[in-house]
Amino acid sequence: MKLVIVLPSQFELWTAPAWFSERLRGDFPQLEVVHRENYESIEDDLRDAEIAVTWSLRPEQFHAARKLRWIHSPAAAVHQLLIPEIVASDVVVTNARGVHGPVVAEHALALILALAKCLPSAMRWQAQHAWAQEQLWRERPHPREIAGATLGLIGVGSIGGEVAGRAEALGMRILAVREHPEKGTDWARPAAPAVAAEPPAVCGPEGLEQTLRESDYVVVAAPLTGKTRALLDAPRLACMKREACLVNVSRGALVEERALIAALESGRIGGAALDVFEHEPLSSDSPLWDLPNVLITPHSAALTDRLWQRHYELIAKNLQHYLAGQPLLSAVDKQKGY
Repeated sequence: MKLVIVLPSQFELWTAPAWFSERLRGDFPQLEVVHRENYESIEDDLRDAEIAVTWSLRPEQFHAARKLRWIHSPAAAVHQLLIPEIVASDVVVTNARGVHGPVVAEHALALILALAKCLPSAMRWQAQHAWAQEQLWRERPHPREIAGATLGLIGVGSIGGEVAGRAEALGMRILAVREHPEKGTDWARPAAPAVAAEPPAVCGPEGLEQTLRESDYVVVAAPLTGKTRALLDAPRLACMKREACLVNVSRGALVEERALIAALESGRIGGAALDVFEHEPLSSDSPLWDLPNVLITPHSAALTDRLWQRHYELIAKNLQHYLAGQPLLSAVDKQKGY
């Protein structure tokens, strides 16, 4: 049985380290593990491969992989993999949503806290050696507490659920919008929240606008699909409170960027913390860079020194399932796109 790993990237953290394939060979001696640095002539290795760990495959590459039965993506988003040929096939696609959920959720909470405490402005004043206590207080929104604030959560998958549990522990009220509201509030909860919050509420997509109206912070954590592209457009951004802040740790295309810029420039919403953008890297001439009410991180929410250990644990567990003929973890619904 052959497994091919091909994960080329200019950023070293996204490339599987050498120990990864070596450990697979040691733990699964029945596997032939081929670790490729690029896609050049990858068809030669895919022809007899049963498993592939990769970001994407072009149609001609997939057609060459006649024995392929399972594709695993180390990303949470799999839209690059869901070409019509793969969607129509019997090949199972899995992703790494469980790997990224906890660390991205930490990043989302860090962004909320940074906005609530006006940390970006404090750092700008620090660079000027200025004691700006009064200036910070005069900002809009004012420095504020997040305990008792309402968090509108768009998407309650592996990331959104982790955000919800952590936010509840800090005393935030959760209003969650999810594709299947019948799942309710099924996220993990802390044993003893720091501050008692109002009970959470869950609704379907039809409740999005009302959720935006009630929220002090809005966290975007939904997958990118045909339904969610440009989900937050100008009319929906206009539903937000004037003091509310938007946090996007999902995919930039869920938010209509020009509409967001207009809302931020006009003061229609209080601020934004953005880890993802419609086009990445974010162009150096984007107005977002210079807006005082915007905090930008360079799609770094998933960065952690434990990343590949987490990946290994998931893939190793799924290999055990695969070899035993059991259902795979983190399987993607190819029709829905997540």
